Amino acid sequence: MTASVLPPWVLRHPRWPLIALHVPLAAQTPVYTSLGTDGSTPTNPLPAILLAAVAFALQLRHSLAAARGERPAGWRWSFAAILLLPYAPIWLLGLSWISISTLTLASTVMLLRGRVRIAVAAGQLGAWVVVQVIATLQTPGFSAWQVVLLALYAVVVPSLFAAALVGGARLVRLMNELEAARTELAATAVGEERIRVSRDLHDLLGQSLSAISLKGELALRLLVKDAGAARAEIESLTGVARDALHDVRAITRDEHAVSLRTEIDGAAALLGAAGVDTRLDVADLPSLPAPVQGALAWAIREGTTNLLRHSEAGSCTITLSRQSGRIRLEIVNDGVHNTAGYSSQQGSGLAGVAERAKAASGSSEGGVHDGRFRLWVEVPEEVA
Repeated sequence: MTASVLPPWVLRHPRWPLIALHVPLAAQTPVYTSLGTDGSTPTNPLPAILLAAVAFALQLRHSLAAARGERPAGWRWSFAAILLLPYAPIWLLGLSWISISTLTLASTVMLLRGRVRIAVAAGQLGAWVVVQVIATLQTPGFSAWQVVLLALYAVVVPSLFAAALVGGARLVRLMNELEAARTELAATAVGEERIRVSRDLHDLLGQSLSAISLKGELALRLLVKDAGAARAEIESLTGVARDALHDVRAITRDEHAVSLRTEIDGAAALLGAAGVDTRLDVADLPSLPAPVQGALAWAIREGTTNLLRHSEAGSCTITLSRQSGRIRLEIVNDGVHNTAGYSSQQGSGLAGVAERAKAASGSSEGGVHDGRFRLWVEVPEEVA
């Protein structure tokens, strides 16, 4: 069922159609008894209406509980009451009153389990058949085949009506479960989107803000010595700020794409401006699928940001190699003094690198070894 099939109010309040389904099934019996459809004298409709209202209330209680996937408190007592209602008032209301057992049959299926349910349901249908045959035999002019036909009617029709009530309760339960699942999926999607935005902001703005800070400090130092060079750095700084603003806007639309070559060149330029001796070993740069290229590009951006923020590196090596159908990126730098800073990144930047590598069917690891920080990412050349 979808919103395009059912009216919106049904999806918001699925119990109301179930309640409405009970009304005609409970109301038909007082009509039968007051008209004397079994061939007997018509009776006062008031007792039948009151008793039908009681049966309606009991059955509705059972149906609403079944729609929640449970049995109501004290259900044995309410089931015993609705089980007696079709038979006890027959002497007062006539044989037509037996038709109220449609509700009793539905309660039997909803509340009982296993063989007990089968036995009780079969007993109710058998009683209805007996009453129907007795009522038919009391009316002159019926042939044997008509008696058989009415006996079949007494089995099929109550079963269909009871199935409608049971199916209606089950449908309400499924709709409630569907709505709960949709709510959970929406909450999950919101959470995932928040994580994505947080990760992308960290990875994008981390390097951009580090570059802005670096260029600002460089411009201040050059301002006294070389005003022209200081002006160039300030102009470069404003360009980085504009790029950062563009990246932020792209993140909100999930449209940000990174280029491996651009990130490598940008990292080399930024590290060079910071005075880091950078060596690139990426001459055999392969043409890679977008997920693979993105995982590697983000790793370069994160490795560069970590270097600028948490080390006093004098040298850095960026290696990109292909072997046995896999691409391996390795970034190594020296001058690590703040190992705690690197460790803290495990919860944000490096975690994002690992997530992207995993999404590209690869793996990654970063850590400090012998005074050097080593970050490597390995992904298959072709993503399945």
